[in-house]
Amino acid sequence: MADSVLLADDDPLSCEFMAEVLRDLDLDVTTVGDGERAIEALRRKPFDFVFTDLQMPRADGMKVLAEAKIRDLDRPVVMVTAHGTMNVAVQAMRSGADDILEKPVSPEDLSLSLTRVRERRRLLRENRFFRAQSVGSDMLVNSRAMAGIVDLVARVAPSKATVLISGESGTGKERVAALVHKRSDRADGPFVKINCAAIPETLMESEFFGHESGAFTGATRRREGRFELADQGTLFLDEVGEMSPLLQAKLLRVLQEGEFCRVGGSKTLRSDVRIVVATNRNLEHEVSAGRFREDLFYRLNVVPIHLLPLRDRPEDILPLARHFLTKGVTLAEDTEPLLLAQRWDGNVRELQNLVQRACLLCEGGIITAELLTHWLQPAANVLTPQAPRAHDPIEALVGRTERDVTEALIAATLRSCSGNRTRAADMLGIGVRTLFNRLRTAPTR
Repeated sequence: MADSVLLADDDPLSCEFMAEVLRDLDLDVTTVGDGERAIEALRRKPFDFVFTDLQMPRADGMKVLAEAKIRDLDRPVVMVTAHGTMNVAVQAMRSGADDILEKPVSPEDLSLSLTRVRERRRLLRENRFFRAQSVGSDMLVNSRAMAGIVDLVARVAPSKATVLISGESGTGKERVAALVHKRSDRADGPFVKINCAAIPETLMESEFFGHESGAFTGATRRREGRFELADQGTLFLDEVGEMSPLLQAKLLRVLQEGEFCRVGGSKTLRSDVRIVVATNRNLEHEVSAGRFREDLFYRLNVVPIHLLPLRDRPEDILPLARHFLTKGVTLAEDTEPLLLAQRWDGNVRELQNLVQRACLLCEGGIITAELLTHWLQPAANVLTPQAPRAHDPIEALVGRTERDVTEALIAATLRSCSGNRTRAADMLGIGVRTLFNRLRTAPTR
């Protein structure tokens, strides 16, 4: 379907000429002869573009511009003006016009202007899409526990207080962080995320604070860090418990003084950022063990939010499962007790992965218990408990070296977590970085 254009011009010859050119550019053109009729047309139909003369009877182009933007802020409006009124046109640009054409308008002028405003509209839509992907939609909650979390977020979001979100992997910590951002007065600002466990320690400082050209090998140009990119918005630090002591000290300094320098730079920079952090570790235990700075912990733990694992809020399981279904796919009734009986050690993320896989492989758009049984069998002890094995499993380890036992335990844990190293590290009670180091040093077999 062709894009629709509203063309407003009180000069019949000019209006007819521009309408003909725009139709040749495969546009559906509606013409009106004054500003009042243009405003009435905008109230009746959601035009894709507006081309309006500046000087018109009854209502001028500025009023048409205002009406067009009130109803759709991103709708491109092109102002057409006669020679000698460019100063007024500049004011129109400041009021939101997307382009200006001076009469007499040539076909080339119209074509180029249309290309420019189409590109701007595309970029705006892409930006809106990626912002939605980054921040996500509001959370789906059914249990009293999660309803309480949403209520708490609504109360603390308008402040600038630092929020510490804790909970097992896959419980939705990032979604809660995004909700804090969406409910705050920074919602129109950036929501910048960084996973502290996924970036090598040698690059972490550069990721946080940026670097100058030549600061280290490979730094061929200046780069802004996450603190700069998140200015006037929210910075979400995921897996903050994995940070090294050195970076913990530098983060504390930024939180205390609000200042930082790029790596290799000497200029002091400031950034107005709201900090939200998440961890699947118990930071109080990490502080007691000397692995996390106590002063940083108290800086971060201003508003603590703890997310229960999915197994402790079973009221959310079925609503979430239905939410993850693709269009046209349903759950058979016999799947419900099966889903409710699982432990969901991977929490919401595990449930989502299972439902998405089932949607791809089900027949006739119906997910049956028979389809799910194979994938859920490892956790089916809840449904069909088995008698304990007669022999002591420790006996099987006698005669093996400690290193062999450790390697076997890590390998078995990774298999049980489907290769998810963050979950495996959490189950083993070690840091992700420690797990990576042990995997690196393990001999190839």
